[in-house]
Amino acid sequence: MPFVDIAYQGLGDSIDADGEVVRRFAQAACPVFVSNSFSKSFSLYGERVGALSVVAGDSAEAARVLSQLKRTVRTNYSNPPTHGGQIVATVLASPELRALWKRNLDRCAIAFAKCAASSRKSAHAAAKSDFGFVTRQRGMFSYSGLSKAAVERLRDEFSVYAIDTGRICVAALNSRNIDHVTEAIAKVIG
Repeated sequence: MPFVDIAYQGLGDSIDADGEVVRRFAQAACPVFVSNSFSKSFSLYGERVGALSVVAGDSAEAARVLSQLKRTVRTNYSNPPTHGGQIVATVLASPELRALWKRNLDRCAIAFAKCAASSRKSAHAAAKSDFGFVTRQRGMFSYSGLSKAAVERLRDEFSVYAIDTGRICVAALNSRNIDHVTEAIAKVIG
């Protein structure tokens, strides 16, 4: 059964473009689970606001799935936080607020793409190797391919932080730190 996770919708290309894969699965003649998150796109990191949607074959199947989901939710927590959900619901229900949110989200996506392009150019100049993965990937994060040892050196020697898998936050790069980060990466891979 397909499970589609769309945690960063709108932070890649656009809300509509990023949601295309969900629409394709939903139009297929099979059940699909779709999880989405508003934690990043609404800057509600501590709230962990999201949803699980299920496309079922018919109303009877939908009722059975809902029953099981309610049991699972009840087992995990009794009352989820409501503040973040209310914020998202208010914004999405208001045409004016939704349009403002979408414009801001589009600006973020453009800024992330510019950061990625800048980091690719800077990293190529510093490391003399192809950092094309940064611009081929979309959104706030990029898998750099750096080893755990390289990530540890980045942290210990250069105060550049990434998780052990080499996943870096492109959104944290800016004109003030891009050269330092890319030069540090060049040193740990060189």
